[in-house]
This record gives sequence, C-alpha cells and structure tokens, in this order.
Amino acid sequence: MSAKLIGKVRYLLLSGLIASIGLGTPPVSAQQASDAQVTALVEALRQAAPPQRPNDGMYSPWQLLPGNIPRWSKFCTKKELTPQQFDADEGKARSIVTCIVRDLLKDEYKASGNNELTAIRRSACWWMTGKSTACQSGDTATYVQKVVGFYQKERSKNSR
Repeated sequence: MSAKLIGKVRYLLLSGLIASIGLGTPPVSAQQASDAQVTALVEALRQAAPPQRPNDGMYSPWQLLPGNIPRWSKFCTKKELTPQQFDADEGKARSIVTCIVRDLLKDEYKASGNNELTAIRRSACWWMTGKSTACQSGDTATYVQKVVGFYQKERSKNSR
C-alpha cells in the first residue's frame, strides 16, 4: 500500500470514529428535567422552607419574598399577582413555583453537566440566595443539604 492510500484509510477511520462518537452522545442541552424531578424539587423546597409565621414578610408554604411574586406570576401565567393573591391560593402558588423550578432545573442541569444531584444542589442554592454557587458553607449549605434530603425522599417515594 502506498503512503497516500494509508493516509486516506486513516482519515476515513478517524472520521468514522468521530462521527459515531458525536452521533451516539446527545448534546448537553438535550437533557431536561422530568416532571417527576420537578415535582420532587418543588415539594422539597416546600418542606425545607421555614415555617410560616404571621407578618414575617414571606408568602406561601414556599416562603417567597414578595418582590419575586409579581414577576414570577407574570412570567408563568401572563398575569401579575400580588403577594396576597399568591398567598391566598396554594394551588396557583404551586403552579407558579413549578413553572419557575422547571425553568431553573433545566438551566442547572446544563450548568452541572447533566448531573442530577449537582443540579438539585445548584437549584436549591439559587432558590435561597439568587446565585447557584453561593452555598458552600454555613446556613445556606445546611439549607441546600436539607433540600437534597427531601428531594431524595420524594424521588424514592415516587419511584416505587
């Protein structure tokens, strides 16, 4: 065989290998959170929230800051709710929280390289601080671990 022919054969073999690797692995953005994962995280965030106290400035069983409610409700339902309206209807609050969590978890899956528990940790951290990676120690780290624990319980309950 000539050197030129050997070079062509190598090129074709290498091209085939690269193509098969590329076709066999879905792109990172293809991973999305399942409904079961979103539902489990929504419930874990609710369970990890501090207890509701009258006049504490937080709303719903998820203990949301009032400034997020009009923006999130408009994003999810196209109708802006007041914190009081949000607080008065737990079903509507759950649907809005689910909408936000679905969007959040999709982003955190991508940022975590499709690692489920890392995406959950990042989501819980964002939920508490507004930043996905700001929960390395102290109360925020404790909160994240609490959410992860509740999430794992919810996932194991629903996988039976």
